[in-house]
Amino acid sequence: MPAQQPTLDGTLPVTAPDYPTWVDLVEPTFLTVAQTGREWTSYEIAREYGLPDPPKPESHWGSFVHRLASRGVIEHCGWDETSRPGGEHSGVKVWRGTRAAQAGRVA
Repeated sequence: MPAQQPTLDGTLPVTAPDYPTWVDLVEPTFLTVAQTGREWTSYEIAREYGLPDPPKPESHWGSFVHRLASRGVIEHCGWDETSRPGGEHSGVKVWRGTRAAQAGRVA
């Protein structure tokens, strides 16, 4: 493992996990939320549960939720304006758990 340069205060810089590691960190939360039937945006869940951003937030969030959708865990159910700071009220997809997810039949 290469040596890391400490920051000016002597601490080591925090490095973002790679994409697969990040998925392993955040997916259990999204699976739990999918079981509730609640409608949500990915930013709302990340903020509410204190989840870290992925290595490339501009593309990885979308890849992640579409991966859940393709597995039948969540489904697109509408649009809303983002509440993400700096998002300029851009349109974002709203998701909810599928009936199978709500019944605990997908993982």
